[in-house]
Amino acid sequence: MTRETAVEAGRVRQMWHLLEPLHALLYYAPEAFDEAAALGYGTAERWPSYFAWRSAPLGATGPARVSAARVTSAFYSFSPAMVARYVPGETSAAPAEVLAARLRAVDRTYRAVLGEDTVKSPELAEAAALARRAAEAVVPLGTAGRPLAAANAELPWPEAPHLVLWQAATILREHRGDGHLAALLAAGLDPVEALVSFAAVGAAPEAVFESRGWSAAEWSAARARLAARGLVDGTGAATDAGRTLRAEVELRTDELAAAPWAALGPEATSRFAELLGGPWLAAIGSGLLPAENTLGIGKI
Repeated sequence: MTRETAVEAGRVRQMWHLLEPLHALLYYAPEAFDEAAALGYGTAERWPSYFAWRSAPLGATGPARVSAARVTSAFYSFSPAMVARYVPGETSAAPAEVLAARLRAVDRTYRAVLGEDTVKSPELAEAAALARRAAEAVVPLGTAGRPLAAANAELPWPEAPHLVLWQAATILREHRGDGHLAALLAAGLDPVEALVSFAAVGAAPEAVFESRGWSAAEWSAARARLAARGLVDGTGAATDAGRTLRAEVELRTDELAAAPWAALGPEATSRFAELLGGPWLAAIGSGLLPAENTLGIGKI
């Protein structure tokens, strides 16, 4: 790691593992589906609201909703055909309306999942303050090449501590995600190859990655390209070279995500991790989040 990002990779990854469930509740909670339905989005599946919630910051500075091409670029691993089915969406809601509903959804979800006592506790307020310090470090450290982090960092901060915590978690996870895409590009892995290679090292079963919308033919073609590079074998499992490449991608992702934690400092980061224990357990124990996911949390 460079001096700027001289933070233990394990700590950087731990912070992601702790924050990701707190961010991801938005995509699965019934309260969030209620808010999406009120805007006119379908809720028979999670994708209409997922794309709405996550892409809204990209169009927050104007009335126009973001295009499918822009979302495909920023989200990377989703099939362009899948994105086109859900973006710009089935309602006329402007980005500002979606963002307001997003915060209402988080407010309701956190009160239901974490509980009113936790939401109002001094410990959560302390965690929110530390989260905001780390997230605010993203901007002066630079958001070039990080469109989702930059878009979320540009939003005004809410007042309630639990909403501050969620917004900071979102900025930090998108900052990490943007860096991950840079690591994938540097490794020469296109969007579908990124998923095939991740499945090949056991991050999740291939069926889990079907949620990203690639066809069987596209998946097979990507596997063939990886096999030609010696990264997977005839069964689709990663070779030693394939495992090495994916390990390098994950390490580079940690390095690129380390700067906010370096800015927060080791003592404050350790305290923040301690404070997140209770909310993390509540999020995991809610039963709302899938046991297996395309991020490889718990597997990498």
